[in-house]
Amino acid sequence: MGLFSDLMGKIFHHAPAAHAAPATGTASPAGGAPPSTAAPPSANVDVAAVLDHLAAQNPQKLDWRDSIVDLMKLVGMDSSFGARKALAAELGYTGDSSDSASMNLWLHKKVMAKLAENGGKVPQELLH
Repeated sequence: MGLFSDLMGKIFHHAPAAHAAPATGTASPAGGAPPSTAAPPSANVDVAAVLDHLAAQNPQKLDWRDSIVDLMKLVGMDSSFGARKALAAELGYTGDSSDSASMNLWLHKKVMAKLAENGGKVPQELLH
């Protein structure tokens, strides 16, 4: 998944050891681990802690909790309409992509849900 994988990688890469489960010595999902215990090496990353830390270091006031544009800017991604439209298409958006407000709301919720599905610890209020 190109753009989403890039976004997830940027967030999970910034996770300090205190915000992530130990990744060394763990089997990769393809390494023969049972499916129920297989997880990405960066599973259990505290997404809010990582993004709050990045936001505190950023000179811009970026509201990553409510804005997909600010979330993408915070991790150093292109947040243009075209980039968001491509990310939405990648994640299965079926609404009117010319309605950027609706697409952005959907996209933020979908990104948070996908981060959680891929081992990120996401605050419950961001999953609704």
